[in-house]
Amino acid sequence: MRILVTGGAGFLGSHLIDRLMQAGHEVICLDNFYTGSKRNILQWLENPNFEVIRHDVTEPIRLEVDQIYHLACPASPVHYQYNPVKTIKTNVIGTLNMLGLAKRVKARFFLASTSEVYGDPEVHPQPEEYRGNVNPIGIRACYDEGKRVAETLAYDYHRQNGVDIRVVRIFNTYGTRMLPNDGRVVSNFIVQALQGKSLTVYGDGSQTRSFCYVSDLIEGFIRLMNSDRTQPVNIGNPGEYTILQLAQTIQNMVNPDAKLIFKALPQDDPQQRQPDITRAKEWLGWEPTVPLDEGLKLTIDYFRDRLAEEGKISQK
Repeated sequence: MRILVTGGAGFLGSHLIDRLMQAGHEVICLDNFYTGSKRNILQWLENPNFEVIRHDVTEPIRLEVDQIYHLACPASPVHYQYNPVKTIKTNVIGTLNMLGLAKRVKARFFLASTSEVYGDPEVHPQPEEYRGNVNPIGIRACYDEGKRVAETLAYDYHRQNGVDIRVVRIFNTYGTRMLPNDGRVVSNFIVQALQGKSLTVYGDGSQTRSFCYVSDLIEGFIRLMNSDRTQPVNIGNPGEYTILQLAQTIQNMVNPDAKLIFKALPQDDPQQRQPDITRAKEWLGWEPTVPLDEGLKLTIDYFRDRLAEEGKISQK
């Protein structure tokens, strides 16, 4: 098939492209390189089945494809709060443009939504039926309300125009090719530990997250895209850890001498986040397989090499 991946040079997009290329598809990567990087897709640049187009999804584009994986959007608070207007435009106008393309060429459309649509949840763990508790005027709204609108658009195009849609709600994901400066908790802790700095914990560290390794997540994407399910599906790891537990695990794995320092919790930071993956298990036969310590080791090795290459760490 000819498959379009928006945000294809990013953390998740590039891992998805690896899988699609290995499966023998023709792949078009669309990226404006705001948070994506050419280094993530270097191995495919000379491949005749691969094409990369520098393009911003907020501008329309005409292409002929069979499937669209719409991943384009900055997904960490540091990046999406840096330019919140651009973030909500990407979520709303970008999604409109990609749905319009899917409608024209009759392509199956896959929306990368987020667990952020649940906001700071009052239901735990979060099933797909839960409608969320989101602050529409908060500093995270450009992303979480943006993704809620993206879901609305997908379902309206589905009902009104018959667009064949798939919607995934992604829970915290980590792994190789994360950006060192993206402000996500796993990369923050690993980079701080590798550089011999103190690990910064926000709040008292009792807030929980569920961490899914990137290869597991991408397997879920592909199974959902090739299923016949149009309702939203949570993809994430139901193993729940406190942020303090995560900090201590990384501290022990990288630098047991590193100190922990505590800072005030950012506005609207969710206290609990854990996916109910009943749908993924029953509909897709999917559940995560990579344990946290194994995934963290791979991620730490990646960051150690990358920071050494950039001269930002002394090789141990």
